[in-house]
Amino acid sequence: MPEKIEELVHAAISAAQEAGELPPFEVSDLGFERPADTSNGDWSSTVALRSAKLAHRAPRQIAEAIVAHVASDPSVERVEVAGPGFINFYLAAASANEVFRTVREQGRDYGRSAVGAGTKVQVEFVSANPVGPLHIGHGRWVAIGDSLCRVLEHVGYDVEREYYVNDHGSQMDVFGHSISMRYQQLLSVMDERGCDLDAARAALLADREAFVADEDDSAPETHPLTDAFNEALGGNAYGGDYIVDIAARFVEEDGRRWADASEDERMAEFRERAYLWMLDSIRGTCHEARCDFDVWFSERSLYEKGEDGTSAVDRALAALDGMGHLYRDDSGALWFRSTTFGDDKDRVLIKTNGEYTYFASDVAYHWNKFQRVDHVIDIWGADHHGYIQRVQSACEALGYPTQFEVLLGQLVNLLRDGSPVRMSKRKGTMVTFDELLAEVGADATRYTLISKSSNQMIDFDIERVKRQDNTNPVYYVQYAHARICSILRRGAGVTLEEAQALGMDEVAGRAVGEDFDLSLLTEPAEAALARKLSEFPGLVEGCARDRAPFRLTHYAEELAGEFHSFYTVCQVLPGTGRPLDAGLSRARLAACDATRRVLALTLELIGVRAPQSM
Repeated sequence: MPEKIEELVHAAISAAQEAGELPPFEVSDLGFERPADTSNGDWSSTVALRSAKLAHRAPRQIAEAIVAHVASDPSVERVEVAGPGFINFYLAAASANEVFRTVREQGRDYGRSAVGAGTKVQVEFVSANPVGPLHIGHGRWVAIGDSLCRVLEHVGYDVEREYYVNDHGSQMDVFGHSISMRYQQLLSVMDERGCDLDAARAALLADREAFVADEDDSAPETHPLTDAFNEALGGNAYGGDYIVDIAARFVEEDGRRWADASEDERMAEFRERAYLWMLDSIRGTCHEARCDFDVWFSERSLYEKGEDGTSAVDRALAALDGMGHLYRDDSGALWFRSTTFGDDKDRVLIKTNGEYTYFASDVAYHWNKFQRVDHVIDIWGADHHGYIQRVQSACEALGYPTQFEVLLGQLVNLLRDGSPVRMSKRKGTMVTFDELLAEVGADATRYTLISKSSNQMIDFDIERVKRQDNTNPVYYVQYAHARICSILRRGAGVTLEEAQALGMDEVAGRAVGEDFDLSLLTEPAEAALARKLSEFPGLVEGCARDRAPFRLTHYAEELAGEFHSFYTVCQVLPGTGRPLDAGLSRARLAACDATRRVLALTLELIGVRAPQSM
């Protein structure tokens, strides 16, 4: 419909100019928008305000000249000039209601467009170190990143989901040493107490539980094993229960094979095998959250030497050096001239001792990305804000000044019935994302984690999110979908089991039939529902453009609200003592079905199920 109105306005401007009522001028953007107040029409154009300087006329005079030449069209009921020069279009009911037919015909393709024009975009998100399970903060990046990818795909981008595996660096050795120490403790407890592995594992976990409970360390006698663990590793360790579990797995699989090995040998073996186990666990967690990555990129691969004896890092730095962007200081350290590109200071790439910095990995990694895709979107935590400029500088130096962007995300406050869930990095305690998914479910978890802009903190109250009532937004939206499915089943005369076998599209087809007259829908609630459905294509494009998939949750709640209002005042099916014209019933069933489809599509774009019953 916007395209149709644009044609009418362009033609009206040309006609007014030919009649000498407007001087010659050209304006490409007619400034169409949906007025928030429906009394101002279905669509409004600010073309008169935009062209005032070009035409040397008052905006209202321009608007009046345009309106006087707008051709009659059955889709438009009337056109009016308002305020200083707004041109408001009021659609005929039959035309406005055509969105119900359009949605039903296009189905899951409704709102799909070619805005992305096939541009290959890589979205890299989560990318947590493979040395522990994902927590709720990582879970937010899962929800935001995957939902953004779904939205971008819907508007025509070729999207690649990527997880950067930080498997190179000192944290990997710390991980290996932590498992090694717990492995030795398990064997020691088994020997000293004459118990089996299960009992030894329980002893270590009980000792850790006492350590966590002893907030001020006033009762060290209750947790000697954990104290010894921390002391042996100088406090530089991963202390969560999962480390004990991994160590127990090594005892199960290898027994005492590594008891007499050197620490370096044992650490290296445990590091490599446990890292792969943890990566599999992370992959499984993401899958449970309905997010499957296309690429798992290993940081280690950047340092692997090719046939020519160079690594990806070597080649990336050589490229920068060849462009004159690197220099060495008196100590021999290699630096990148990032101040040339707006950074507040230059950045070191190779330290005096020959060790590569983390930034060197990032330079090589992003250079690698641009060999594969057209545009890169990284999703980082807000604590990485200071890192953006240096990476942006490297991308610009490598020849990609506008093809890199970063979305920053704020943290999640985890609550239970309004009270903070206590977690401690020092004590190694947290609620894992797996545990949250198991308790709350993927639907409510994803919906809640994406319900606000990524630059806003989220309060995630576990008990509130689990509620099965209309105070819970995801329940409210899913219930609206299930309610429509129930109406359509009754209209088609099928049971829930039959509907599940047939599929809801087939059920809706039987309920609505092939012939329905949308001009019969004249109630304000019906018009409001049609208007809300017609907003969806523009909404999705805006979500993609602004990298803001959270708006879909707001839209879903608004659409659910419009449907509930419609169903309250508009009888859909005939009932005992409540006759209803068959034609009107079919038209309203078509409106119900269109709403079902858009609700389901909206939820699909954020990775949430649309249930047939609740």
